[in-house]
Parts: sequence; structure tokens; C-alpha cells
Amino acid sequence: MTISSLILVVDDDAAIRDSLSKELRAAGYATATASDGGEGVAAFGTRAPDLVLTDLAMPRSDGFELIAAIRAGSRTPIVVLSVRGADADKVRALDLGADDFVTKPFSVAELLARVRAQLRRTGATAPASLDFDALSIDVERRRVVQGGREVRLTPTEFALLELLATNAGKPMFIDQIIARIWRDSPSTTADTVRVHMSSLRKKIEPDPSDPRYIVTEPWVGYRFIAEPI
Repeated sequence: MTISSLILVVDDDAAIRDSLSKELRAAGYATATASDGGEGVAAFGTRAPDLVLTDLAMPRSDGFELIAAIRAGSRTPIVVLSVRGADADKVRALDLGADDFVTKPFSVAELLARVRAQLRRTGATAPASLDFDALSIDVERRRVVQGGREVRLTPTEFALLELLATNAGKPMFIDQIIARIWRDSPSTTADTVRVHMSSLRKKIEPDPSDPRYIVTEPWVGYRFIAEPI
């Protein structure tokens, strides 16, 4: 199991949201959705996506407002998908901080290519290896060594460790973890995450009752606290 980049799709047309999400999941990405800019801002805050796809013309809060809100504190790639292909709209979106602009209709192949390009540019993919104090995670070989001993993890445990370690220092919400690891499976609950996290801690923590690497963030989720070396 590998970690999928999470893409937030923001569009007021439910059919477009569903179609885009289906195509993105088929390409190996995890997805989250929102129906307007306001919902998009909320989803961005709780899900921390790797890339945002947004329409411009939406009720209540439009794509321009969403771009401005995201850019106030983040460099996450934003790709605009809009029928509004006039130069003025493109210039305004790009000036606000959008990274790319795709005019509807567009081909799925072109969209996926632009998504891949933005994710490559920002380095959203995991590094080959992650090294912390007494803990080494070889992402390419899927090998974990803690305190000089190799630790055998299940695919789900490795995916959890990779997700948390690549986001060291940042709290990871339960919803984010479910979206990345279980791809929003409706049968996955917070209890499911806790069970797998408990198993992971027993394998990598010198003292699982006093975690050195993975700490619980009350009412939020988990945080990997070790600093890379």
C-alpha cells in the first residue's frame, strides 16, 4: 500500500465533482470534495490536500475567494477548471495565486498531466528514505529499522508510518488519515485507525505506553514528533 496524494475538488455541479473524483481515484489519487468556495476553505483546513482543483463561478463563495483564502497561508498547488476562459478571468485567478488554468471542456489526459506536473513541482511525493533518531524508514524498499533491528510492518502499518513521518511535526486529522490510507472507505472509522495505530506503536515504539515518535492529538488525530536527522 502506498500513500496517495489527496486532491480537493471544488465545483458547484455535483455531476462534475463526481466525475472528476472518479477519474482521479482511477489514476491513483485520493479525493475530497466541496460545493463552493466556503466549503472548499473548510475542507482545505481539515483535510490538508496536496492539490486543489476549483471552478470559478460558484454560489455564495466563488473560486476567486477560495484562491485568495488558500494563498493567505499556503503554497498548495491550485489548478482552476472553468468555462470562463476570458483573459481577464485567467489573469485575475493567476494574480490571486492559482498555479494553472484549464478551460472547460478539457480532456482527462490533459488534466491528469497538469496535476502530475504540479505535484512534481511541489515535491508532494514521498522521499526515498526518512531518517530519525534511532528510526530509519526506507520508502523505496519498504524497510523499517528501529534501534538497529528491522521491524516487520503490514502494508497498512507501513502506509500509516510513511504518512505521519513525511508530515513530521504536523497534526494529522483522523479524516485525513482515512482519506489517504483507506481512500474514504465508508466502513473505515476512527476506531479502525486507532487499532492499526496501536499495532504500529507496539512495533516501532521503545515504550508504546510513552510514545517517542507517534503522539495522540486529543480530538484531532496523531502527530509524528521526531525531527529528521
